[in-house]
Amino acid sequence: MSAGKPLATRTGGRRVADLVKRGKVAAVVAYKLDRLFRDAADCLNVTAGWDRAGVAMHLVDLGGQSIDTSSAMGRFFLTVMAGAAEPERNMVRERTAFAMARKKERGEFCGGEAPYGFRVVADGGLEPDEEEQAVIAAARELREAGLSLRRVGDRLAERGYLPRSGGKWHAETVKSLLKSGVAA
Repeated sequence: MSAGKPLATRTGGRRVADLVKRGKVAAVVAYKLDRLFRDAADCLNVTAGWDRAGVAMHLVDLGGQSIDTSSAMGRFFLTVMAGAAEPERNMVRERTAFAMARKKERGEFCGGEAPYGFRVVADGGLEPDEEEQAVIAAARELREAGLSLRRVGDRLAERGYLPRSGGKWHAETVKSLLKSGVAA
């Protein structure tokens, strides 16, 4: 999970916090500081708690050396390192936002699951999925015939059309399906 999220909100971070709280660890070992923290305030607050609990922090990229954050120099060193990790997270975020905007400008698919009725192709674009487009067309036809969203879902299921999840067509799913593209 992203180190940009506070340590205590991540599954592994909660586990570490619990172990520290119960006095079950003497040290926290990480490959690099930015694998634990990308927010300087979170880093300094959490490690201050570790100091009070007598828990050392070891970073492998520093040769496995402990950072004595209870000393003035150790705390200074940690503050500098934490401060350097935070802008890196922000630059990654900016580069990602820029790249996604460029993809969107070019009409490319921007990740996640393809919208219903489409599939992702090798170049990162989308193309219509014939089977799902048939489901969209059938749903629109049923809706135009005056059926409720729930009844449209029931009829689709009766015809053997299932949502991607394989479950039941819910009214909200049908509503979303009707907003899907292409199917004419």
